[in-house]
Amino acid sequence: MALHFQNLAELEALCTHLYIGTDLTQRIEAEKALLELIDSPECLSKCQLLLEQGTTSYAQLLAATCLSKLVSRVNPLPVEQRIDIRNYILNYVASQPKLAAFVIQALIQVIAKITKLGWFEIQKDQFVFREIIADVKKFLQGTVEHCIIGVIILSELTQEMNLVDYSRPSAKHRKIATSFRDTSLKDILVLACSLLKEVLAKPLNLQDQCQQNLVMQVLKLVLNCLNFDFIGSSADESADDLCTVQIPTTWRTIFLEPETLDLFFNLYHSLPPLLSQLALSCLVQFASTRRSLFSSPERAKYLGNLIKGVKRILENPQGLSDPGNYHEFCRFLARLKTNYQLGELVMVKEYPEVIRLIANFTITSLQHWEFAPNSVHYLLTLWQRMVASVPFLKSTEPHLLDTYAPEITKAFITSRLESVAIVVRDHLDDPLDDTATVFQQLEQLCTVSRCEYEKTCTLLVQLFDQNAQNYQKLLHSASGLTVDMAIQEGRLAWLVYLVGTVVGGRLTYTSTYEHDAMDGELSCRVFQLISLMDTGLPQCSNEKIELAVLWFLDQFRKTYVGDQLQRTSKMVKQVHPLERTPKKHRGEKSVVLTGPRVRVTACLEEIAEGKQRSQLSRQVVRLRSDVSRVPEKAWKIVKVYARMSEVLGITDDNHVLETFMTKIVTNLKYWGRCEPVISRTLQFLNDLSVGYILLKKLVKIDAVKFMLKNHTSEHFPFLGITDNYSLSDFRCRTTFYTALTRLLMVDLGEDEDEFENFMLPLTVSFETVLQIFNNNFKQEEVKRMLIGLARDLRGIAFALNTKTSYTMLFDWILYKRYPTYLPILQRAVERWYGEPACTTPILKLLAELMQNRSQRLNFDVSSPNGILLFREASKMICTYGNQILSLGSLSKDQMYPMKLKGISICYSALKSALCGNYVSFGVFKLYGDNHFDNVLQAFVKMLLSVSHCDLLQYRKLSQSYYPLLECLTQDHMSFITNLEPPVLLYVLTSISEGLTTLDTVVSSSCCISLDYVVTYLYKHIAKEGKKPLRCREATQAGQRLLHFMQQNPDVLQQMMSVLMNTIVFEDCRNQWSVSRPLLALILLDEKYFSELRASLINSQSLPKQEVLAQCFRNLMEGVEQNLSVKNRDRFTQNLSVFRRDVAEALRCDGSTEPCSLDMMS
Repeated sequence: MALHFQNLAELEALCTHLYIGTDLTQRIEAEKALLELIDSPECLSKCQLLLEQGTTSYAQLLAATCLSKLVSRVNPLPVEQRIDIRNYILNYVASQPKLAAFVIQALIQVIAKITKLGWFEIQKDQFVFREIIADVKKFLQGTVEHCIIGVIILSELTQEMNLVDYSRPSAKHRKIATSFRDTSLKDILVLACSLLKEVLAKPLNLQDQCQQNLVMQVLKLVLNCLNFDFIGSSADESADDLCTVQIPTTWRTIFLEPETLDLFFNLYHSLPPLLSQLALSCLVQFASTRRSLFSSPERAKYLGNLIKGVKRILENPQGLSDPGNYHEFCRFLARLKTNYQLGELVMVKEYPEVIRLIANFTITSLQHWEFAPNSVHYLLTLWQRMVASVPFLKSTEPHLLDTYAPEITKAFITSRLESVAIVVRDHLDDPLDDTATVFQQLEQLCTVSRCEYEKTCTLLVQLFDQNAQNYQKLLHSASGLTVDMAIQEGRLAWLVYLVGTVVGGRLTYTSTYEHDAMDGELSCRVFQLISLMDTGLPQCSNEKIELAVLWFLDQFRKTYVGDQLQRTSKMVKQVHPLERTPKKHRGEKSVVLTGPRVRVTACLEEIAEGKQRSQLSRQVVRLRSDVSRVPEKAWKIVKVYARMSEVLGITDDNHVLETFMTKIVTNLKYWGRCEPVISRTLQFLNDLSVGYILLKKLVKIDAVKFMLKNHTSEHFPFLGITDNYSLSDFRCRTTFYTALTRLLMVDLGEDEDEFENFMLPLTVSFETVLQIFNNNFKQEEVKRMLIGLARDLRGIAFALNTKTSYTMLFDWILYKRYPTYLPILQRAVERWYGEPACTTPILKLLAELMQNRSQRLNFDVSSPNGILLFREASKMICTYGNQILSLGSLSKDQMYPMKLKGISICYSALKSALCGNYVSFGVFKLYGDNHFDNVLQAFVKMLLSVSHCDLLQYRKLSQSYYPLLECLTQDHMSFITNLEPPVLLYVLTSISEGLTTLDTVVSSSCCISLDYVVTYLYKHIAKEGKKPLRCREATQAGQRLLHFMQQNPDVLQQMMSVLMNTIVFEDCRNQWSVSRPLLALILLDEKYFSELRASLINSQSLPKQEVLAQCFRNLMEGVEQNLSVKNRDRFTQNLSVFRRDVAEALRCDGSTEPCSLDMMS
């Protein structure tokens, strides 16, 4: 591709390759040519050529793209040139209003960028780039096409002013945005509203495409005004349901006029769906207006107008058949409860009628579950917040939620059950497959369902019994239809989810003790279903029901097991479950769930008579013999267990834990090939193993004892290594062994034999790997075995947080067959370094072993274990570092998984070793051991293979590299000073770039690292003239660093500029960290600090110059020429006052001359 274009044909060929070409090579070449065109002196002339003589829209688009990049440079074009570009584009679009829409958009974006970046530019005492508002009004007086262009200019300008460019100082953006907000934004909104009023004042010709386009652009303009970030909060747009629009106080008059809201409600009813959707989006923002904008009477009046509008929409719901309108209206309803209290809503005159209409609308929406499913979230949010507010309602007006909330719950339940048949028969996407959405909706429903809970419970009991009986019939039927069984299983899955949801709602809503009994009634049925399903395994199995059961068990655990027991429920005296049965149950048979092999019944008389017994029934018999020896006064349980004890013999949380563990073991045994079930089961096991109280109870359960002694693939197939399991499925093994090790530690103490027995399966696996390695091995089998071992050991190591327990693992790894186990892993890294699926688990294991969490690695003074561990880690890191660098160049999408991820883990492991305080690193050099030097050299090699951009772009890499650098500068400055000048420059440049990042962890680490470097340099200079009897090596190290800084003075000067810029202009969140290196930098180069000070002061108006000069004098007041802790603290205090005073001095309104916001040029 020619890089110097001689004629228009070559430029248009470039456009073709760039925008519509299908050849990837040509497109890449075109992109390179575009970059060179932007940098060439001919750029402006070529852009003008394309705009005036180009034969395609893509030629004009290329010109607009080049101009956009040109005016966005950090070093801006001269003011006169930017004015010429702006005026040229304005005249160009005015003369050609029928250009392609994307060309007009691109050209207007250039105008918006020029205006924003030059907002404070002054010529002849005038803000030259603020004339754009007057220029736009000329467009509005022309034809419809010109009017559209004018509105688009205002809309793009508003959007550009609100857009944060993270490559520029955030304070500069906020100052421009604030000035624009205060001087222009209100006028733009008023202008847009007046245009909309004109549209409504005359008959709408919806067939006129130009008129439709004009209305659309004006509505987008209003929406951009209302979406403006008024206070610089930079709110996350994904959390829009929590948003409050911080309308300026000066806008009150607009919002207090009833005509404003009426305008947009009328537009909604008058416009076609594509446009009415935008009107509703504007109303969403109006409903989100901050409460403090109004007085109480004004707020009530404003809310009343909103409610009237809602009523009008619901009484004429034709427009809501459009998915866009429907979605925005749901958002609108949710915002009403976000910004207004229930007490305010019930005081509105139309509230009873409106809440009825909203309830009917919600019920209809839930019944049509396939229509805009993503919008249901907002409706459930509304009802959840309404119901949650009931206990705090002080108004005497009826809220009517006790009438409508049960109807909402019923509609949700019945609609989900009815959807199953449609999904199965029509082969639609099953909502149950989207577990994230299901969980979100259920968590919202749990609060709503507890309102008038008796109705919800009665409905669920009725539906559960009915579907359980139907399921029974299908199980007994020899020729049960597959479709009917799928439908029944889907309905049962939904019911189990719903039971878990309402039980979990116990923690979110004020409940009575009778509600606990209802929870027990519902829970009985699910526990019976669990027994039935597990007995039929593996023939009768359904993944969706299993996932629903795990949801239920987790909700029950949170509400009624362990620590929650005392907090949520009342302890009541229990009657022996076999002595008395309530009259309504005595002699009666409740729902009976039976399968081909088992019959589970809730009637205890059958157990006493010796009829068929399932596993749960046998537990009741054992319970009977156990509890008969317990005094009656000791029977104290919660209400929820009263019914469960009668039906299932589950008398308290101990018996529930037995059921939990039985279920967990069953799942791990029979669901080994189903990753979702295994993953959720292990997460449930992990949650159970966290609390100490539960751990003490769990270790007494037979199922737990079985797991501790039989954790092999023979009993738990998911631990297998066959090709049936993908390597990603191995991740759950870490969770399994973490929970299992916590259980082991409860009663282990110092019993090393017990620990050896526990580790026996892993020992056998390691020995097997060793034998295969020594022979002709099967590569894939060994690799899978090692991946599994690494994940298993990492889970074990993570759970060992005491010195005694960790030492047992350490001895097993290093001394069981020393030196065998870790070298095996090292050989695996050496062989499969290019396969992250293998290297990542091994490196993560290494990083975990190096963690001195809770001082678990504090070995005895006579123990060499710390040094031995570090030597092995050094070998591993060096092996990986040397091998990974041989991969050569990698594509962008491969860079992180193939290389950077492993490097970040190595850095984390090395940082843990350096900061762990269990290795004396001076010993290595003293005895000629090169492991420490080798690992540091590996660190440097890996670092130099990573660009500065990648260091900051990948968060995990930056959060491992910078803390490691902090450790090196703190304790190993001799290593830093011995680095080659290019390497040292790379390190210091990485610190300089890290200082400006938004990640506080990274920027704080950079400040600390810089503080160690400059403090070391300052102390060397301070002691150089005194010539004491000092270590020759330390003197040489300091001299090398000093020489480097003298050769590269701009390095520290740049960092001083960055820190001062952060203090003066940025939102500094780690001010203390910034202050520590800044003092040393000032003392090292007072001349450059004086230049910075003069630069800032001279950039201000005369009245401010003296104020700023006094601020700088106060900054150094009482600060001495040393780096003692006392002196540093004094400077830190002064800096805090300095930052506040300078911010106050620089605060100015938009009419005054702006200050310079860049000290780094």
